[in-house]
Amino acid sequence: MKNTYKLGELQKLILISCIFIFLYFLPVEVLKFRNPLYEAFALVKWYAREHVLLCLIPAFFIAGAISVFISQASVLKYFGAKANRIIAYCVASVSGTILAVCSCTVLPLFAGIYRRGAGIGPATAFLYSGPAINILAIIMTARILGWQLGSARAIFAVIMSIVVGLLMNAIFIKDEKNRQEAVNFSLDESEKVHPIWQTSLQFILMIAFLVFANWAEPKAGIYGLWRNIFQVKWLLSGLSLFGLFFMLKLWYTEDEIQIWVEATWSFAKQITPLLLIGVFIAGLLLGRPGQEGLIPSRIVSTLVGGNSLGANFFASIVGAFMYFATLTEVPILQGLLNSGMGKGPALALLLAGPALSLPSMLVLKSIMGTKRTVVYVTIVVIISTICGIFFGNMVQ
Repeated sequence: MKNTYKLGELQKLILISCIFIFLYFLPVEVLKFRNPLYEAFALVKWYAREHVLLCLIPAFFIAGAISVFISQASVLKYFGAKANRIIAYCVASVSGTILAVCSCTVLPLFAGIYRRGAGIGPATAFLYSGPAINILAIIMTARILGWQLGSARAIFAVIMSIVVGLLMNAIFIKDEKNRQEAVNFSLDESEKVHPIWQTSLQFILMIAFLVFANWAEPKAGIYGLWRNIFQVKWLLSGLSLFGLFFMLKLWYTEDEIQIWVEATWSFAKQITPLLLIGVFIAGLLLGRPGQEGLIPSRIVSTLVGGNSLGANFFASIVGAFMYFATLTEVPILQGLLNSGMGKGPALALLLAGPALSLPSMLVLKSIMGTKRTVVYVTIVVIISTICGIFFGNMVQ
C-alpha cells in the first residue's frame, strides 16, 4: 500500500516536472498565432523561467519547514486567537520589507502559517503585506513616479495590511473561534522541536537565499547598497545555501528531512497547477506588460483618467486580476500615467495589483475556501479604491 502511494506521488511529480519543462522551453517565438493566445503562452513561459526555480520552489521549502519545524504552539502563541494583537499585526504588516515576494510566491508561506493555526486576521495581514510592502519597489516608485506616489504607497500599504487583517477577523470571528478550538484540541503537546536558535537560523538562511537569488538589478540612477548587493547576489545566495546544507547535515536526522520534503511536495502539488492555469488566463485576458490581451490596453487607459469613484474602482479591479511580478508594476504605471491616468487610480492599482492576481485567487480558494477568498479580494479592492480617491483629492 505504501509503495503504491509513493508510486502515485512519483507520477504526479513527473507530470508536473514535464509540464514545467515544456513551458520553460515553449517555442512561442515560432508560433504562427498572435494575441491574445500568444500572450497567454508567452506569459506562462516567462513565469516558468523567472519565478519557479528561484522563487516558487524556495517558497515551497520554507512553507514545508513552517509546517514541520515550527511548533504549532509557537504559531498559536504569536498569531493565534489568544496572541497579543499589537505584536501579531505589527509583525505581519511589515513582513514584506523582509520577503520582497510577489502575490504568488507568498501563497505557500501563507498556507504554512494558516494551517499551523494562525488566526485569519494576522495571516491575511501577512498575506497582503508580503508582496505589497517591498522596499526596493517603493524606492523605485518614488524615484520613477514621484515622491508623492512612493510615500503614499508605503504608508497606505502598511495601514491596509492591518485594516484588511482586522476586517477579516471581525467578519469571520465565529468561524475563527471554531477553527481555533479545533486547532487547540488537536495540539500535540509532546511535539518535538529543535532549539529556537537552530530553527531561527534555518529560516534566516532560507529567506536569505530567497531574497538574494531574486534580487533584481536596480534601474539606472539607483546606486548604493542595492546595486552593491546585486553585484554579489550569487555569492550571497550560494553562502546561504551552503550554510543551510551544513546545518541540516549537522543537526537534522534523515527522517526529519524526509518529512520536510514530503510537506514541501504537498504544498507544491496543490499550488503549482492552479498558479500556472491562473497565469495563462491572466495573460489571455490582459496580456503581458506592453502587449495586448483580449482586453485592449486603450480601454484601461481611457477608464482610469481623473479621480472619480469609477476610475479608482476600475484601477483596483484591473490591478486585482492582472499578474504583476515584483517591480514590474512601476514601468506599467509609468506608461499609464503618461497616457492620462490619474494619480488616485495609480495608487489604487499599486495597492491592489502586487497583493492580488487571478492566479493567487485560485490558490487562495483551495487554502481558505471560496467565501473567505471572495471577502478578502473584495476588502482589498474596496480599500484600495477608497485610498485612491483620498490620495487623488490630496494631490489635486
